[in-house]
Parts: sequence; structure tokens; C-alpha cells
Amino acid sequence: MKPFHRISLSCVVLVFLASPLSIHAQDGKLNVQVTPRHAYIFIDGHAMSEASKRHSFSLGPGDHKVEIVNYGYTPVSRTVTITTGETANIEVTLNPVSTTVTGPFGAMTIEGGSRDAVLLNGKTPDFFVGHGDEFNHEWWWKQELVVPPGKYDVTVLHEDKPAWEGPVEVPANQRVVIDVPKGVRKTVAWPRGEKLGTVSRFSAGTASATVAVAKPTAELAATASQINCGDSSQLKWGSTDAPQVQITPVGSVATSGEQAVQPKQTTNYELTALGPGGTATSAATVNVNTAVQSSLALSPAEVQYKRIGDKVLQEGSTALNWTATNASVVSIDPLGTVDANGNRTLPVKPQKNDPGSIDESVTYTLTAKNECGGSDTKTATLRIVGTIEPQPQLATRSVYFPTDLPGNVNSDDALLSSEKETLTSIADSFKKYLEYKPESHLTLIGHADKRGPQAYNQPLSERRAQLAKAFLVQQGIPEDKIETEAYGSEKNLSASEVKNLLEQNADLSTEDREKLLAKLPTIVFAYNRRVDVNLSPTGQQSTLQYPVQASDFATLIDRNGPNQQAESLVQPAAIKEREKN
Repeated sequence: MKPFHRISLSCVVLVFLASPLSIHAQDGKLNVQVTPRHAYIFIDGHAMSEASKRHSFSLGPGDHKVEIVNYGYTPVSRTVTITTGETANIEVTLNPVSTTVTGPFGAMTIEGGSRDAVLLNGKTPDFFVGHGDEFNHEWWWKQELVVPPGKYDVTVLHEDKPAWEGPVEVPANQRVVIDVPKGVRKTVAWPRGEKLGTVSRFSAGTASATVAVAKPTAELAATASQINCGDSSQLKWGSTDAPQVQITPVGSVATSGEQAVQPKQTTNYELTALGPGGTATSAATVNVNTAVQSSLALSPAEVQYKRIGDKVLQEGSTALNWTATNASVVSIDPLGTVDANGNRTLPVKPQKNDPGSIDESVTYTLTAKNECGGSDTKTATLRIVGTIEPQPQLATRSVYFPTDLPGNVNSDDALLSSEKETLTSIADSFKKYLEYKPESHLTLIGHADKRGPQAYNQPLSERRAQLAKAFLVQQGIPEDKIETEAYGSEKNLSASEVKNLLEQNADLSTEDREKLLAKLPTIVFAYNRRVDVNLSPTGQQSTLQYPVQASDFATLIDRNGPNQQAESLVQPAAIKEREKN
């Protein structure tokens, strides 16, 4: 071997080719001039020759990739365009790398490989460490391949075809002899390995050469080792002397860099740096919190509801409040998809629609999930209580009075029991009606029979209306809901009108109706001693039906109390009913 200058680090030049190597007449030529001359030339990924042996190549027309490598030098790559019948020239000077390699060491001797390309742990130019003539003896002048102890996949290429390839294990301070093409021939002690301290990556002299291959380094770290589902962590890594770098499960990466990751579960990331000098690894774990935490609450949890007819008198609402952490999808049944945190005011309406009591429950269910498989469910139940009442019907009857009464509206005895009973019934009914139609009011209209002058009858009818109003107020009717009018005897019912009322009264037997009609003048006077009750704004008027079955009927007919005439007017059935009670 001819003497060479001392150099350090391999060099690779990468160029993209449009056509394969060729020997046809339409080819062009490529001349390559490389310093140092012991570098190796690859064209289109094919190992061609040592630069000192051959400088001219016949190539097909088009673009070609030229790679020039020598361990211990910085790679150089060129793109060459070949034209038919013409010659292209490349002149390359490789720059040495000054870093050195430290032990422990083992060694390889490769015999029979001549000037074949030797690659460790890969078959691309990145894994080239030298040619066979540089590693073929261990005499006084050493030609050796120094490597870190370990296992290697060795490939020896002769004109781009494997002359031999196979696994080789190199122990520390041992030398493995490989006989191409037979393979590993022996492993022998290598005492010199113990004496080596720091070695240059490449050195060459007279009939001597040493290539010291560096073991790769690898370092991987995660900026956040604990994240919630959906969050990211940044992986940062670096490596040396490793043309092939991979992060599991990310994939192939550059020799150094950083990348955001968003794992769905706790993941161990492992960086593997593979180079001619072996493999280096580094790992970092990102722990993923997949747990979802949520809450759901109603305020209030019970709501009152009241409806009369088609009018809702009491309809509450409730506020639904919820939170969900570490969740990407949140839904509330029956509301649908919602934000992770929020509140919503919900109107309350029962399912029941017919009259009766209400006691219903509505359950809201929150489901929170994330893309990492975490989930949580919460429920909140709303109770709806109340009533639905039919639309009220205000049935009123006119209130009838004895002759000349009342004389004093302040007297406790101013009203008879039947009058109180009628007015109490009106008060109870009207209070419920006010809930349904609060704008309603009553008009009490006083009347007197035609006996006596109008000057007497007018105040008498006013007293009757005022007395009825005072009693209704005592029963709980707001005073501003009652108006009074009085007409004295101006609007008396005629005899024919009273007769019609008697004939239309289905509660009277034929016999009783005939008795009353026989005393029609007396009954006409009784019908006109009354207070009518009209409902506004509907205009509904009270029923004109004399209380012939009232226990105090005789007093109503004659203020002096029961007498033969009064009793004779009372239906027998009514008298029997009173006696029974």
C-alpha cells in the first residue's frame, strides 16, 4: 500500500440519477479526482472502486448520484448530468474530522478482500468504513479495523456484489480474522487493544492504516413526562456517529431534533441510533392521565307546577350546572353535546297533561369521554310536583232577601243562613276563578219589589248589595274585585218572566210548580227582592232560581216567619228534607 496523508472521518456524496450505469455507445464519461485517493466511489448507490484505482466511469445519459466516502472525513455529494459522447469531471477534496475515538476496543482483520468495500451494520455508503486492503494484516506495519466490542453485520462488496456478508462478534481486546469469502476464520488475543487510549478515526502511513470506528451516542428526553389526554409533550433528541436514527413508535428521524407528540396512553419512546460502530439507545416515558372527572347538579332539585285549564299559574325553572376535566367530548341527555363546563337554565313542564296531581321526575345524565379511552358519567334528578286543575266554571245564583231586609248592613243577623250559604259558595268559586283569570271582577246588583216608593226601595236595594259585598270580602274576595249597583224597583221582573222561570225549573215537581203558580203575585214579589251577581268581563249573569228548598224558605217569603201561607207554598219534598236534617 502506498503512503497516504493522515486523515479522519468518512465522506459520502449523494446525487440523484436518471439512468443506470451503462456501457453502450451512447454513454458519456465521468472522470473523478478525489483527495485523499484512498476514498471510495459509489455511483447510483453502487460501490464502484477506490479512488486511487480508477478515475473514469462510463455512464448512461442523464442525472447520476455520485457518493465518495472515507471514514474519518465529512461526506460530499454531487449531482452529475451525463451527455452522450461527452465527459464530465468531478474534483473533490474531503475534509477530515478532528474528533478521536476512545476505547475499549476490539479489531478485525479482513483477508482476501483486496480493495473491496467494507461496510458495518448497513449496506449504504453511510456505513462504509474502508476497503479490504486497509485491514488485511497484523504485521509490523498494522493495517487494522478497530471497533468497539460488540456484534456487527459485516458486508464486503466486490464491484457492487457481496463477496461475503455475515455476523461477526468482536470481544474486547480480541481480534477477529475474516477470510473472504469463507467467513470468520479465528478469534485471537489482541493485547495492543489494552494499550490504545485515544485513537484518530483514520490514519495511514507506509504500508499501514488504522480505521477506528466510533460507537454511536444517543440521548432522548421529553419536556413533559406527565400530561392529560389531548395534551402534547415535546421530544428532544440528539445522536452522533449514527446515519440511521429511529424513535419507536415515531419512526425514522434526523440525527437530532425535536418533535411534538400527543400519545393516547402512557408511552415509552425509545431512540435507537445505528452506525458502523454499533447501536446506542435512549428512552423517555410520557405518562398520560386518561381519567375523566365530572360533576352535574340541579338548583333547585324540586320545582312546583300549577295549571288551571290552559293557563299555567306556577311554572318554575332549574339551573343545570356541570364540569368535566380531561374530556374531549361531553354530552348531557336529553340536551345533547355541550361544552366541558357550563350551566343552563331549564324551563320545567311536566309530561302529565290531564287534571290531577303531579309528581314526576326528570333525570339528566352527563357523559364525558376523551380520545384516550377515559370516561365518566354523572346523573342529576329533577322532581316536579304540583297540580293540573280543569278550567273553572263560575256558577252563581242570585241572593234573595225577605221583605224590607236588611234594615242595617252592620247587623250580624242581617243575612239568613240560605243567603250566607249562597254567598259562601260564590266566594269559594270566585277565588279559584281569580287564579285562572285575575282580571275578573263581580258586580253585585241590588233590587227591591215594587211595593213602596222608589225613594224607599233604592236605598233598600243598595243595602242588599253592600251587605252581600261585605260578606264576600269576609270570605277572602279582594274588595277591589267587587262593584255594586242598585236599581230599587226600576228593573223588576214581570209576572210572565217569573212564570217562565218557574216552568223552566227542572227541580220542581208538577204539584209544587202548580202551588207556586197559584200564588204567583207573592212569588213575583219574592223574586224581585234579590241581589244579582254578574261576572265581568265575560258578562255572565247569576241564575234566577228561587231557593224553594232552603230551610229558611218561609222566612224569605214572609219576614215575620213561617205561617200557613208560606208553608203551603213549600214543596212537600222540601219540608220532609228539612225535617230529616
